[in-house]
Amino acid sequence: MLDFNTNHKALLLTVFGVFAVLSIGVAIIPAFQMEGYEPLPEQEELTDTELKGLNVYISEGCVACHTQQVRNIEMDAMWGDRPSIPEDYVYSKQRLDIWRQSASLLGSERTGPDLTNVGVRQPGAAWQMLHLYNPRAVSEKSIMPSFPWLFEEVDSTRVREDDVVVAVPSQFLDNPNKKIVASEEAKQLVAYLQTLKQHKMPENSAPDFIPFSKIKEATVGRSASASKGLDGKKLFKNNCAACHQDNGKGVPGAFPPLAGSETVNNEDSEKMIRIILEGYNEMEGYGPMQAFADQLTDAEIAAIMNYERNSWGNEAPEVTEEDVRKVRDSKL
Repeated sequence: MLDFNTNHKALLLTVFGVFAVLSIGVAIIPAFQMEGYEPLPEQEELTDTELKGLNVYISEGCVACHTQQVRNIEMDAMWGDRPSIPEDYVYSKQRLDIWRQSASLLGSERTGPDLTNVGVRQPGAAWQMLHLYNPRAVSEKSIMPSFPWLFEEVDSTRVREDDVVVAVPSQFLDNPNKKIVASEEAKQLVAYLQTLKQHKMPENSAPDFIPFSKIKEATVGRSASASKGLDGKKLFKNNCAACHQDNGKGVPGAFPPLAGSETVNNEDSEKMIRIILEGYNEMEGYGPMQAFADQLTDAEIAAIMNYERNSWGNEAPEVTEEDVRKVRDSKL
């Protein structure tokens, strides 16, 4: 029996042995295992800007509140299309510097939402910038801290052509006559966040989520069979509500309201369809809207539009999948 109280040599050797075993098991063996994985077909190396954004993500402590791992249990289905796999964390062996490889920022806390697929959920740079400057501007009850040091407050006359001006509502500004300009670090961080996407896997090879129980599974099945159509309200919440808000009132000075909008209530739906497909940046006093042509199907766009055109007091004729398809085809 070793007596660590008197045999200090045995104590040190035991501590070193435990450290060595843990280092091999936790760090070295997994590192060698990762060498055997290749990126998914659509996965690309991080650009220099995106790699710098990853450094900003680390230095600002984002990993303390956000995970980047979709577990294989059913409750995680809201964060991604499938559970995460080792290939999702292969960055083509890129390195931050001579000592460090690109970090796999799995995280351990979900004080904030998981960011595995945030590049799909919130692809718009304008939303991401405003969210970083003051999260309460886009989500009233958000507990996320603001990051004003990633931005600069300047006079309107000092705004340069290549500056990224953040559309901040006046109530969140100390001086409404000032403009908020994104720093290089803010642009790099947003560029990194936009890369966080779950890439497609070969057909029929994606892992499935494990349901909570047979009761839960039965409930989901009944819900799916009860409504064969798409849920426009759910699609709106997942793709549009972050900017235009659940009540359709938008964010003054940043994102326009949909409630009472002439475009939304117009009997001719073509302009509204084009805005969703192609994006829009011509509304004075508001930030740009990203295009959704590559993210939403014609049927999904029609479902979202019908929800918007008949909610919050709006009344407009129904839009069909064929209506959206005609507009999409006309711009090809």
